[in-house]
Amino acid sequence: MRNRLREIRVGARTYVWRAQIHHVPGAGDCHRCIRVRVWGAGKTSRALDADLLSDAWPSPWSMCATDGSYPTSADVRTIISYGLEHGWQPDLRGGTFLLSEREHAAGFSLPGFLLTDRLRTPESADPTARVIEAYEARQRA
Repeated sequence: MRNRLREIRVGARTYVWRAQIHHVPGAGDCHRCIRVRVWGAGKTSRALDADLLSDAWPSPWSMCATDGSYPTSADVRTIISYGLEHGWQPDLRGGTFLLSEREHAAGFSLPGFLLTDRLRTPESADPTARVIEAYEARQRA
């Protein structure tokens, strides 16, 4: 399957990005997870990676079957801005700057999504518990 690369301009720089749809199992359901990768100086530059867990809940059927969450250009702009503010240097060659759940989830906010490490580390926090917690927080607000 071919990956579609998109362009977005943030400030004076044009970034190239892609988003790949994945699913991660949780204790209570399967959840949509989108891996976003951004380059700021060509494909050999340091990439910015963010695995976004959809916080859609509840559903009468499996979330994997019905969740259509996908990041917009505005969402990618937010990811890029956050990455730049927290140490991503797109001009460096090679490597990846990861927006991880462990390091960045507390300070990162994107409506409809949570950062997750579950795609990279199956032992990381249960996505079902995190999604339910986000849903309950929205209900209280």
